[in-house]
Amino acid sequence: MLKKITLALFAVALSLTQLSGCDVKKIEELEEGVATEADVRAKFGEPAATYLEENGSKTYEYPRQPEGHRNYMITIGPDGKMSALKQVLKPDTFAKVQTGLDKVQVRRLLGRPAKTQIFALKKDEEIWDWNYLDGQQAKVFSATFDKDGFVMKTASINDPRENKVGGN
Repeated sequence: MLKKITLALFAVALSLTQLSGCDVKKIEELEEGVATEADVRAKFGEPAATYLEENGSKTYEYPRQPEGHRNYMITIGPDGKMSALKQVLKPDTFAKVQTGLDKVQVRRLLGRPAKTQIFALKKDEEIWDWNYLDGQQAKVFSATFDKDGFVMKTASINDPRENKVGGN
């Protein structure tokens, strides 16, 4: 039984490592100002969401949640070339999630969350969680929304799953 559990944990760790490694390879192959929209789609596939920008560019959302610790926003300029590729799950982006932002604005900043929970007994509060890495430390960033869908508060904690399993 212990051998099966160990093998299962190894398989999960290996898949997470491969997912991360695959993204690194894909990113290295895409050069800003050179890679085209077709190149981005060939490497990353269909985006989870597309955001149209005021300047005529578009930003594609590529979440790696809930398995990974990253979410990517890739911007394609009006000329059809990739103008930016950003990993958005990091403290400076979390700092932009302020009280009063709505769910659409938060999704636009951070991408799809790893987990959502609704608490009916707490006046329909909803919590969205994103898994991320702060250096080597696995953490969870949370945004709590009121019943109208506006941010009430945010928090960041060490990922409790990592403490139970021994880390990632």
